[in-house]
Amino acid sequence: MNVILTVAEIVAPVFLLAALGFAWVKLGYEYRVGFVTQLAMTLSIPCLIFTALMQTEIDIGSISAISLATIVVYALITIVFWGGIKIAGLSRRTYLAPLIFGNTGNLGLPLALFAFGDVGLGYAVVIFAIMGIYAFTFGVWLVSSGGSPLAVIKEPLVAATILGGVFLWQGWETPTFLTNSLTLIGQLAIPLMLITLGVALARLQPTKLGLTAALSIVKAVVCIGVATFVGIWFQLNNVALAVLILQVGTPVAVTSYLLAEKYGADAEAVAGLVVISTLMSVGILPLILVFVI
Repeated sequence: MNVILTVAEIVAPVFLLAALGFAWVKLGYEYRVGFVTQLAMTLSIPCLIFTALMQTEIDIGSISAISLATIVVYALITIVFWGGIKIAGLSRRTYLAPLIFGNTGNLGLPLALFAFGDVGLGYAVVIFAIMGIYAFTFGVWLVSSGGSPLAVIKEPLVAATILGGVFLWQGWETPTFLTNSLTLIGQLAIPLMLITLGVALARLQPTKLGLTAALSIVKAVVCIGVATFVGIWFQLNNVALAVLILQVGTPVAVTSYLLAEKYGADAEAVAGLVVISTLMSVGILPLILVFVI
């Protein structure tokens, strides 16, 4: 009973904030997703990543282990889904990126923070940053059927990750006034992402429900299974293993829909994956927490 209560306390703020965004739209209030997303991706999330890496109490060895494990996890997931989509005869351009990339920002970061504190957030930020770099290179290439991977260097998220890693490695600290300012800006990220998730869900219209539900279940099983296997293989500590499973097991990211819309893939099919997998995560993510806490 104590575990169930703890899990409820962790997931309740996450889903309540998403529900707030959902209700906001349904009540007819204006919410500019483009502006908020740009604010989050350009300013608040990079500040969150930088300060979390700079101030983390996780040792370099553990950071290296979770980084390598994350790279291996996404490599294996990519191979599994690439082959599965080819066998199933589905569009690689439409379905592969959503199946690979989870909502490690909107859902993963707050869940890791609420479940495991600053240490959990530190691990989650590393996983989120690696996935973000992968999504903005290989992911964009998949959806756009081309494009230059070098475009990723323009993303503030990448610069923040590299700079935060350097500060962590060297043991440097920014002046207190600057650290406090960056921390305040970074604290915008989690509530903004959660409310925006709810807004996006309110506006998306799911299609192809049978296929979408099946793919959402397959995504959850494969991602959680691979993350568990790799985490144990790398002998990650308990918190790192739990955060890896939690992050990789998150549902399809809203950014997958935005990319599909931008580059002319089947955006309606991706919207269905986002909505259905997110609804399923209401049961899946608490279940993961029950086992890892």
